[in-house]
Amino acid sequence: MPHLVILCSGNLDARTDLSLLCRSLADTLLAQHDEAGKAVFPPGGTRVLAYPAPHFAISDGGAAGRSAGGDGNYGFAYLNLRMGRGRSAAVQQGVGQALMAVAQAHFAPLMAAMHVGVTLQIDVGAEVFDAKHSTLHPLFNPPDPKPD
Repeated sequence: MPHLVILCSGNLDARTDLSLLCRSLADTLLAQHDEAGKAVFPPGGTRVLAYPAPHFAISDGGAAGRSAGGDGNYGFAYLNLRMGRGRSAAVQQGVGQALMAVAQAHFAPLMAAMHVGVTLQIDVGAEVFDAKHSTLHPLFNPPDPKPD
């Protein structure tokens, strides 16, 4: 972990580079450090996935936007970060602020052209079951060399 899932209205897919957003958010997660200067998240466990919804309804469907002179075209992105327990409240807040800054910068040009809502939520898991099977982690955690 962390796993950051982006659920968004399908109309955003053609108007913004969601792959770029995913990479920027992943790089932001990997750049986070705790109070002792230790990396907050393991590279092998960091995942950011975007899912544009082809079917969606947002707010009043655009009536307010049309009455205000807009085209009534609304968009929405919901970013949900799940991370394991053990990180301080200060680290959690710092991660949230860093991610939101990236999302705001990414969506700023789009928000200048249409009405878009962006929500970021962070959940810290109290897992009832947590199993992992991966060939990714070993790439970033090579085995200790054996002494001669």
